[in-house]
Amino acid sequence: MKPDLSSLLRDLQDEHAALDARVCGLTEEQWRTPTPAEGWDVADCIAHLHYFDGTAVLALTDAAAFDVHLKALLGGHVQPGADVQYGRDNTGGELLADWRRGRAALVAATEKADPGARVPWYGPPMSLTSFASARLMETWAHGQDVSDALGLAPVTSDRLRHVCHIGVQARPYAYLVHGVDNPDAPVHVALTGPGAGEWGPPDAPDRITGTALDFALLVTQRRHLDDLSLSVEGDTAAQWASIAQAYAGPAGTGRKPLS
Repeated sequence: MKPDLSSLLRDLQDEHAALDARVCGLTEEQWRTPTPAEGWDVADCIAHLHYFDGTAVLALTDAAAFDVHLKALLGGHVQPGADVQYGRDNTGGELLADWRRGRAALVAATEKADPGARVPWYGPPMSLTSFASARLMETWAHGQDVSDALGLAPVTSDRLRHVCHIGVQARPYAYLVHGVDNPDAPVHVALTGPGAGEWGPPDAPDRITGTALDFALLVTQRRHLDDLSLSVEGDTAAQWASIAQAYAGPAGTGRKPLS
């Protein structure tokens, strides 16, 4: 069942709060802890979220201005690293305060947006509910890098269902950005634990089964498939699992196996 926007926004705010709780007490030294994202520290992860929460507000409130921004980005006219620069120029406390303000503005803009609108973004335009799910997915994914950096367990909750859902929905996009022909063959995904759910025809010969956490780690490219306890059956499922990508933008390189 597709979630309604109000429940999605509550989940988004809860995901914000879960990550906030992990960084709000950090020392300045801890803000600079390297993460598994090469070249990024904890502050960079939060700065990245803050930057794209801001462009999300632009996409929701002024599509024409967002289009100008997108063309500047694609044309190489946006300074490389602009998404993390704020966190490098300011203290962790300043960054945290501005991230809080920015994410509140994102929720407010989403609440006021036309429910039937297609929201422009860095990939295909999305429905408002998919757009909110995408922001939750990004928050969880970069929060996972923060958790890894700080030696904390992953954030697991029923909200993982949103991450897994957008990972399934983004399957055609994953083929597109990786330059792989879409086989257009069904894959059944059956997940257990917090965020459990099923997608695709139950009788499909190709299947991916396991926990929602492991599937979320796969589609956000936070773990290599070899490090996950997912069962992948069939050539189509295996091909998808090798390139799965829930987020917009160029093809991700994924993470190297941990061992």
